Amino acid sequence: MMYQPFEIEGAARPERWLVTCDHASNCVPTFVNGGSLGVAPEDMARHIAYDVGAAGVARALAKALNGPSILSNFSRLVIDPNRGEDDPTLVMRLYDGTIIEANRHAEPDDIARRLNRCYRPYHTALAELAGHRADTVIVSVHSFTPQFRGRPPRPWHIGLLYAADVRFAKPLLERLRQEADLCVGDNEPYGGHLPGDSIARHAIAHERPNVLIELRNDLIATPAQQARWAARLAPMLTDAAAQAGI
Repeated sequence: MMYQPFEIEGAARPERWLVTCDHASNCVPTFVNGGSLGVAPEDMARHIAYDVGAAGVARALAKALNGPSILSNFSRLVIDPNRGEDDPTLVMRLYDGTIIEANRHAEPDDIARRLNRCYRPYHTALAELAGHRADTVIVSVHSFTPQFRGRPPRPWHIGLLYAADVRFAKPLLERLRQEADLCVGDNEPYGGHLPGDSIARHAIAHERPNVLIELRNDLIATPAQQARWAARLAPMLTDAAAQAGI
């Protein structure tokens, strides 16, 4: 079977929501160092290789919102689709204490192959989906580790990332803060957006309403947890959109 760098679910669903998952998979295609980055399986199973649990949330959330979803099918360690092509962290050599052996001396032609066979097809498909209608709202689903090695624990259950366009993120942030059991991050555990990242490229550049949701990955480790979070978030998203008038 020919390798496919992305997966689209529900392309014919009628609603305006587009749910994206940039770091859905820890797959290493065979054309990248024979299908191995020289990283131990236990490291490929953790957050350095993909956003643990995010794919299940993204699929369930898109279904609940009755809109399409698009998910990557390559590890962020192969090449990171949530970085601009000129970003120095596009191909990581070291991440959270783990050396990425196959990336240490990656040649320009190898990186070009990853761009052409993984990164660019994913972004082309995402752009086409986003452009199907004029009123698309993009919701990007990510997850984060509860603790980096040697760093303090992260207290947040969920965080929202946004930059200059706050029309959707701010009402959603207010809605989440009404939940007494949640510690909500405001541009935490990361801040805003990077130039050339997925939201900057597909939402901000086209003035599309957007938000990036970060969920702590120990809270979405199982399919049941993923389904519960999707069911919880879907009405909050629709309420926030209505409040924002978008």
